[in-house]
Amino acid sequence: MALVIAVGGDHAGYQYKKNLIALLQEQKHTVRDFGPDSDASVDYPDHVHPLAKAVENKEVDFGILICGSGNGVAITANKHPQVRAALCWLPELAQLARSHNNANILCIPARFVTEQIAHEMVEEFLSTSFEGGRHQTRVSKISC
Repeated sequence: MALVIAVGGDHAGYQYKKNLIALLQEQKHTVRDFGPDSDASVDYPDHVHPLAKAVENKEVDFGILICGSGNGVAITANKHPQVRAALCWLPELAQLARSHNNANILCIPARFVTEQIAHEMVEEFLSTSFEGGRHQTRVSKISC
């Protein structure tokens, strides 16, 4: 099933982002690139907030954010009430983020995972459904 995926991050994640966009497009997904457009230093919130708003407003199906540690983009994205951004470093964590937490943004730490692992995490994240049930009860309690 083709999805609409928002992709963004910071300068440390630029090369991963660029290659990931090509992979997603090969798989016939529609990609919205929220930047940055180079590996020049940027302030990640300038790219994360617009992407998180697109996820919140359901303009896209999912978001993927990539920065050096993954922490800055995850913290920023999670300021949005309808966003559940998950920092993952293994494919199994990406799968659990979707199946148990109904995460709608995957955050990737480019300085700590290989590009192959990043691609595997994206595959798991996009192909996993939320289980609902007892997990829905918990997810419903997340927002303040």
